[in-house]
Amino acid sequence: MKASDLLVAALEAEGVEYIFAVPGEENLDLLESLRTSSIRLIVTRHEQGAGFMAATYGRLTGKAGVCLATLGPGATNLTTPAAYAALGAFPLVMITGQKPIKVSKQAQFQIVDVVSLFTPLCKMAKQIVNGERIPSLVREGFRRAQEERPGAVLLELPEDIAEEETSEPVVAPHPRQYAVAGDAALDEAAERILAADRPLLLVGAGANRRSACKALRKFVDDTQFPFFNTQMGKGVLDEASPLYLGTAALSSDDYVHCAIDRADLIVNIGHDVVEKPPFYMEPDGRTVIHINYKAAEVDQVYFPQLEVIGDIAGSVERLGNRLRGKHPSDPAAYAKVHEDIAAHIRQGSDDGRFPMVPQRIVADVRAVMGRDDIVALDNGIYKIWFARNYIAHEPNTILLDNALATMGAGLPSAMMAAMLSPERRVLAVCGDGGFMMNSQEVETAVRLGLNLVVLILNDSAYGMIRWKQEELGFPDYGLSFANPDFVTYAKSYGATGHRIESSEALVPTLNEGFESGGVHLVDLPVDYSENRKVLIDELKAMECPQ
Repeated sequence: MKASDLLVAALEAEGVEYIFAVPGEENLDLLESLRTSSIRLIVTRHEQGAGFMAATYGRLTGKAGVCLATLGPGATNLTTPAAYAALGAFPLVMITGQKPIKVSKQAQFQIVDVVSLFTPLCKMAKQIVNGERIPSLVREGFRRAQEERPGAVLLELPEDIAEEETSEPVVAPHPRQYAVAGDAALDEAAERILAADRPLLLVGAGANRRSACKALRKFVDDTQFPFFNTQMGKGVLDEASPLYLGTAALSSDDYVHCAIDRADLIVNIGHDVVEKPPFYMEPDGRTVIHINYKAAEVDQVYFPQLEVIGDIAGSVERLGNRLRGKHPSDPAAYAKVHEDIAAHIRQGSDDGRFPMVPQRIVADVRAVMGRDDIVALDNGIYKIWFARNYIAHEPNTILLDNALATMGAGLPSAMMAAMLSPERRVLAVCGDGGFMMNSQEVETAVRLGLNLVVLILNDSAYGMIRWKQEELGFPDYGLSFANPDFVTYAKSYGATGHRIESSEALVPTLNEGFESGGVHLVDLPVDYSENRKVLIDELKAMECPQ
């Protein structure tokens, strides 16, 4: 068979369902091999859209998503999705084309050293120089992409290698079992927890895996451990629980830090230093126990005193067995903090002002979405509001990126969620700036027949940076722009556009979009004056309960 046929056979052996792509002429042999395969090719309008969709597939399924681009500018457009997958720990395999490497008559036209470019972003980056190497490279690439800690892999297939004849057999995948933490570490962790007066549980992104989530829920049910989470740990544990003390949307001086500062021990499950710090460790401060698949990456704000390394589900289950029947702390120690946080979240949820304030927007979205429905956030100031105020009940029902924190990923991420879960409501929440970075993918969503609502928060500015600019006392400068008419813009792609003109109109408009099906863009003017009032002035004046 041709080498490109062998590559497709290897991908099929890995269980690949989709390839998200912007193909080029260097991919044509591979494209022809895909045409007669079981893999569905999804053509996107930009390589970023393809990469973000593939990375989100990996995030939601645990299996590596696959995207395809050509050489040169096609490949370089995948650098941001590669970084997104690397920092977010999403399994992703990228396949790029290249000019012939044996004989080429095009000199250096479009030639970029793609493998060297991607090496710092990937767990593995290889050029395929011989068709016989394809089965082993594909198997190794998927193993690395999916193995903890997950991330990105690049395979470059030159044009002349793709058309080579080969007879090498495919290497079949095999199950991967992770080691469990040793008894000594688990015994010491249990002893420290039981000796603490006010231990607290932190849930991070690494716990947002199916097996880990199930084990962690049983652990909390059995021990009644008070908990808080990072932004990417939202939904692992049900935030409607009386044991929930909030989400660390900021690194310090928020309401949840009243609980964190009171704790004398924090059990950190699944967080690492890639995600923005939920709190700062200090010398001679509280003890931190690190429970994760990998050892802690020591940083000046994170240096745990005890590490429990191995499969998270197994570690949590075995630790729970040691604590069963012995509650690690009295939940009453944090009761007042829990009440204060809940009251703070309710403030502004019925505010009738228009343009709408963020608290009301989050409350209305929560009212429209069911327990299992999915909100995919782009990146902007609204991400902080959703992290603090949106109550998540199930894992991966609020998709946000607090690692690379890139703009432009919200719409493709929501599209992938809608493809994988057509029975659920899926809402993309994007700022006007982030939406326009990959808004061309609306055409892809319409072409795929997705049911998807996109809520565009319209302030005609880069709102997050504007908030930081104000916080630092700088004049308002350089961060405003003009937007298209989003209703007309939606219509031009074959989608449906809506313009919100009162605060009372948001909930019925969102419901209408979900009930009628198809792709809907909702243009919502937003009032960000609350950013300073709530996230700067109120927090500076906050006093923790005694």
